[in-house]
Amino acid sequence: MISNQNFDVDYFKEKKINFRIFKDKLFKYATIAGAIFISLLLAYILFYIAKQGISSINWSFLTGLPKPPGEIGGGVANAIVGTLIMILLASIIAIPVSIAIGVYLSEDRQTKLSYWVRTGLEILQGMPSISIGIVVYIWVVLQMGSFSGFSGGIALAIMMLPVIAKSTEETLKMVPYSLKEASMALGVPYYKTILKVVLPSGLSGILTGILLAVARIAGETAPLLFTSFGNPFMSTDVMKPMNSLPLVIFNYASSPYKEWHNLAWGASFLLVLMILILNITAKIISRKWKIKF
Repeated sequence: MISNQNFDVDYFKEKKINFRIFKDKLFKYATIAGAIFISLLLAYILFYIAKQGISSINWSFLTGLPKPPGEIGGGVANAIVGTLIMILLASIIAIPVSIAIGVYLSEDRQTKLSYWVRTGLEILQGMPSISIGIVVYIWVVLQMGSFSGFSGGIALAIMMLPVIAKSTEETLKMVPYSLKEASMALGVPYYKTILKVVLPSGLSGILTGILLAVARIAGETAPLLFTSFGNPFMSTDVMKPMNSLPLVIFNYASSPYKEWHNLAWGASFLLVLMILILNITAKIISRKWKIKF
């Protein structure tokens, strides 16, 4: 009788273990299949954009200005310059503020203020970009009385802020406290310890966050529709309307002209290539420059 009971217990244990092994393998293969599917989907999208857009890439496309509707040729030089100017402006505004917020959150983790700042960053990070564009339109565009590259840079800076701040906070949390203790034990002031010891130790993570933030805003269209608006001419004045690659893609893709459709595909390929380079650079920096403690 006892042996039969032991046999039944061992049988059910073995059956339970086999079922767990089956679930483990099922989950493993499902994960692999999902990863393969996403990779193939991404490869197909990149291939299709490259196939449609690479034929439009030439010297005239990169250096020329848009032609009037119906004329053949033209380029997107004004959009390329406008994109770079607004990204640079957004970076100048957002990077110092974001790093300062990230340092504060990593140094003062348990207070109510840090809790609410962290919560605000999470809400801001999940906010639709078009909502940010409307807010900047009310705060900046209406007050200035015109659309401008400056207002577009502000909208993009607001989108960059939570990405860089969270990246800075998480990176600096991994810096050993002993480094800061050693610096302050030698009589180095607190602010110099932060600037000369803590921040350089987390430089790779901070740079990665900056590059990812730039990659995110490079393809944003919605906030620029309400702020920079677009400009068919070459403009480097940030106080006037300014064009960008996302705006070119949006406007040309929705036009009835085939030539503009080709330019939209070319601008899409150029934008995707730029974002890919930024993401790959961020990966390289995070691996090569990572400081091991």
